This record gives sequence, structure tokens and C-alpha cells, in this order.
Amino acid sequence: MSPSGKRSASFARLKLRSRGWLGSLLLAALAFGFVVPILWMLTTSFQAGDRMYELSTVWIPSAWHFENYSNALSRSPFSQYFLNSGIVAIAVMVSNVVFCTIAGYGLAKFRFPGDRYVLLVILATLMLPLEVTLVPTFLVIHGFGWLNTYQGLAGPFLIDAFGVFLMRQSMLSIPADYIEAARMDGAGELRILLQIIVPQCLPALAVLAVFSFRDNWDQFLWPLTVVSQDEFRTFPLGLVRFAEDYGSPPTEQLAIAVLATIPTVLLFVVLQRAVNRGFGLSGLK
Repeated sequence: MSPSGKRSASFARLKLRSRGWLGSLLLAALAFGFVVPILWMLTTSFQAGDRMYELSTVWIPSAWHFENYSNALSRSPFSQYFLNSGIVAIAVMVSNVVFCTIAGYGLAKFRFPGDRYVLLVILATLMLPLEVTLVPTFLVIHGFGWLNTYQGLAGPFLIDAFGVFLMRQSMLSIPADYIEAARMDGAGELRILLQIIVPQCLPALAVLAVFSFRDNWDQFLWPLTVVSQDEFRTFPLGLVRFAEDYGSPPTEQLAIAVLATIPTVLLFVVLQRAVNRGFGLSGLK
């Protein structure tokens, strides 16, 4: 190779490494921006209420007040609030995993008149925020007599358009030959779905489970609309009521917020490997 060619190759390698370093720095800065508020929330939950804004103790408390957690839990029935949020989030997660898988299979592997339009209609609902459909959805739930019930809290979210799209995209990559071979062997569609399709879509199912649980675990606007009885309050509503009733110290509010993050974090940790694969295999890179 000529000297000019060697210089060009060396410059190209240096340029490639520089892009890699720049990308790593940007990702590190982004991760830092996400982690800092969480660390501040965690350390501040152990602060004394009257010292949480002092610069000398803003990150590391001079004295760790573990009683903030017990005090906060004793002031309001947060065990009931967390139970309500858990029941709703788990019910919605299971429902989405089941029904979005079935709908995704139908849209990915079956052809029928208007199938593309059906998909477009489903995707169009993603452009409508909850605030737009809040009133008609409330009227439907009220007509069913589901105010102050678990079914009223979970009903509007039992199947999600994003979940249908996610599962469809994941199933498109599965060769149709597998399905045709199973049909020739006499397998029914339910058996094909459970024994052939689902095992190859586990990463996408993990993504759907995490997203569905997270979105409904900390849902605020809809529970605020349909719940007025304390026994059906979810933890976001309970936290707001706690702040209204007791105000300061805000360190106890942060203690409840720390406890509220634990279920979502645990679910992500358990499904982390499948979630990482799911982002790569489901067209969400």
C-alpha cells in the first residue's frame, strides 16, 4: 500500500474511533441525566425534612432518617393503595399479553379484505391521547356501573394498540413455512400460536409486559376520574392525598415514591435479557 493509502486508512480508522467515542460520551451523558434524579430522590428520602435543601447535605445526608419510611406508611393506608395499583397493573399486563398476541398473530399471518385498513385504524388510535377520549370512556364506564371498581380502573386499557403493533412486527419475521408445516401435520391455529409463534416472540412479549405494567402502575388521570372511594385509590392518588393532608416534610413523600419504583424495577430486572432482545427483534431499534 502506498504512503497516501496508509494515511487514508489510518485517518478512516481514527474517524471511526472518534465517532465511537462521541457516541459513548453522548450515551453516558444521557444515562447520567436519567440516573441523577433517581439518586437524588433516594438520598433525599433519608434526609431530615428541614435540611433537604441544604447544599451541604443535598446528596449525602448528615444523618440517615430511616424512620421517614415507617412514618409515611403509618400516616395513610399505602398498603391498600399499592395493592390496588398492583391488581390493576397485573390485570392489564396479562390481558395485553394475551389479546395483543392473538390480534398480532391475526394481522401478521392472515390475509383478509381490508386487513391493512384495520391495522391503520388501530395505529390511528395511538394519536389520540387519553385526554381526548376521557369523557366518552368515562360515560361508557359509568353506563356499566363500574365507577369505584377494579374493572372500571382496568377496563379501558385491557388491549393496547401499541401492543398489537409490537406483536405484529415481531411475528412478521417468523417464516410462514413453520406454520404451513404445522398445518400439514394437523395442528390447529391455537396450537400453532402457543407452540410455534409464542416461543419465538418471547422477547417482544417481555417488552410488552414491562411497558404495560409500567404505564398502568403509575396511571394518575384515569383513576382520578373514576375513583372517589378511598378503598379503590391507587398509589398515585394516595400520594397526592398524603401530600394534601400532611404537606411537609416532602422527604416522606419521596420515601413513598422510592417504594413505588421497586415493582417496575424488579420486573425489568427479571425480564432484562428478553427485553434487550425484544428491542432488537421487534423493529424498535
